[in-house]
Amino acid sequence: MPKVNATEDLKLSPKKDKTKLPSMYKVIILNDDFTPMEFVVNTIQRFFNKSVDEATRIMLKIHTEGLGVCGIFPIDIAETKMNQVLNYAKEHQHPLQCIIERID
Repeated sequence: MPKVNATEDLKLSPKKDKTKLPSMYKVIILNDDFTPMEFVVNTIQRFFNKSVDEATRIMLKIHTEGLGVCGIFPIDIAETKMNQVLNYAKEHQHPLQCIIERID
């Protein structure tokens, strides 16, 4: 009787596990009538690593449209950035508001 290798008869299909990417969140700064524009630009530069030109563009969007997206991050980073902005504004006695919004 010929020897049969059991592994030759067994064919495995490769697993197609797709790793799910984490949900992403927009960090949004809201407009108010009291926080100076320079403070908003400085805040965007400080916490979102934007250049002066980028931060100014975002600040103008906040000023004219009521809100501006400063960055898109996974939930943990987005919450941290939001809290950093809120705490920084509070320390400097500005009513600047920051929220996060899930991207669907």
